[in-house]
Amino acid sequence: MGDPVPAIAEHEATGAVAATFDDIRATLGIPVVNLIWRHLATIDGGLDWAWGAARPIYASGRAGQAANALFARLPVAMPEPLAPGALAAVGVSDRDLDTVRAIASGYNRGNGLNLLALGALLVPPSGPAPTEDAGPTPDPSAPIPKVLSRQDVDPHVWDLVLALNGLGARPEEPILATMYRHLAYWPGLLALMHAGFAPLAADGRLQTAIATSRSMALAQSGRLAHLRADAGPAPAQAVAALEEFTQHVICRMIPICFAFSRWVG
Repeated sequence: MGDPVPAIAEHEATGAVAATFDDIRATLGIPVVNLIWRHLATIDGGLDWAWGAARPIYASGRAGQAANALFARLPVAMPEPLAPGALAAVGVSDRDLDTVRAIASGYNRGNGLNLLALGALLVPPSGPAPTEDAGPTPDPSAPIPKVLSRQDVDPHVWDLVLALNGLGARPEEPILATMYRHLAYWPGLLALMHAGFAPLAADGRLQTAIATSRSMALAQSGRLAHLRADAGPAPAQAVAALEEFTQHVICRMIPICFAFSRWVG
C-alpha cells in the first residue's frame, strides 16, 4: 500500500507527468512533489489544469510571501521541548537530523504554498491584488530519501504512521499525510513525535491551530486568485480533490509541520 488515495509516485512518473513534477519542484523551490499534485496526476486533465492555472501564482513569488505572512501570524501549538539526547537515544544521528530537517522544511514550505495557491483556484478574486516585490525561490536541491510505503516498513512502524495521521484529523480520514511516511526511516522519531503532539490534539490546541490556518488562508487565497491563469474548464474531479485537500489535510498539516520544523530545528 502506498497512498490511500490514488497517486503517482515521483520515482514512477514518466513523460509529461515527470516533466510537470520537475517543474513543480523547481518552481516551488522544494525537493518533493506533494501528494495533492501526485493525486491530480491520476485525474484525467487534472494535473494539466491545476498546474496551468496555478503556476503563475507560484512563479510570481507572491504565494511564498503570503505563506510567510500566514506563518508569521499563525498561533503555534508546540509540544514540550525534546530532552537533551532524546533524538540520539532513538537512533537519530546528527547526519540523520540534517535529513529530517530537510524533509520538514520541504513539507513546511510546500504545504504553505499549496494551501494558498491551490485555494486561489477555488475562490473568486477578492481584495487588492498583491503588488509587493517577490523574493527569490529557494534552492530545492537538498536531497531527501524516497517516500516509504506500507510494504517498506514493519507493521508496528506503519501503525505509528497511522496514529500520527490521526492527530487532528477527521474520523476515518481518507488521506494519509506523506510527511509521516517520509519520516518512517526513523521509527523512534515517530514515537517521540506522537508522544509530543498527542497532548496537543487531546486538549484541543491542535484543532484550534488547524481551524485558524483554514480561516487565515481564505483571505490570502482571494488576493492570489487575481494572478491565476485561464487553463480552460476545470475537471470536476480535480476541483473536488482540491477542496478535500485544502480544506482538510493541508490545513491540518500546516501547524503540525510548522511546529515540527521548530521542534527539531
